Amino acid sequence: MEYAKSIERLRTIMDELRERCPWDKKQTIQTLRPQTVEEVYELGDAIVSENWQQLKEELGDLLLHIVFYSKIGAEKNEFTFDDVIEAVCNKLVSRHPHIYGSVQVESEEQVKQNWEMLKLKEGKKSILSGVPPSMPAMIKALRLQEKTKQVGFEWDHIDQVKEKVDEEIKELYEAVDSGSQQKIEDEFGDVMFALINYARFAKVDPELALEGTNKKFIRRFQYIEDLAREQGKSLNNMTLEEMDALWNQAKGTE
Repeated sequence: MEYAKSIERLRTIMDELRERCPWDKKQTIQTLRPQTVEEVYELGDAIVSENWQQLKEELGDLLLHIVFYSKIGAEKNEFTFDDVIEAVCNKLVSRHPHIYGSVQVESEEQVKQNWEMLKLKEGKKSILSGVPPSMPAMIKALRLQEKTKQVGFEWDHIDQVKEKVDEEIKELYEAVDSGSQQKIEDEFGDVMFALINYARFAKVDPELALEGTNKKFIRRFQYIEDLAREQGKSLNNMTLEEMDALWNQAKGTE
């Protein structure tokens, strides 16, 4: 199949760019890092919007970065692109003993539990060690909760989580009344963590839910900007009540 040659074509292009392009020649893993993070976010946007054409393009961009890092690794005699592929193949085989071994599993949860236990056997000192320190806080909180669940550190029922949310909100209000900014920040963090846990029990992705609200807010606010403009007004000169009336119109259109 002609497509089978595509990965080799990409590697050849990478070799040529690394040798002949002034920009590509000077890149390091440090200079590529922020661009890689940006590419991951763009990929995330394509997934959320289910834009398949954009998804294809962003996956290509991310693959380019993987090949680029592998090229730099090979130059430093650390690893090659083939090493990267072989390593992930070996990891997938070793962490799926129910497919490539004799282990029996009956559910998705058992697969997750086995995965975490296998990671510990591989030398990980904590089931939380696989959560990147630089991961965005909301996603990190969700991953922490998902991981500790695999060893039984978990509420039994969503009502228990609700009680925890109510408790944390009460403590936040008390912190606000105290006037201690540090305590307010601490308690607000506890509220967020509890709400993320509640979302998980309610089978809601908190990141997707918040992004949906962000998009809704942008859509409605830009609508009231358009309405104000049509009326020859500026939001800067409008009262909150006037803007709120336009906001309600924006909601009505949905």
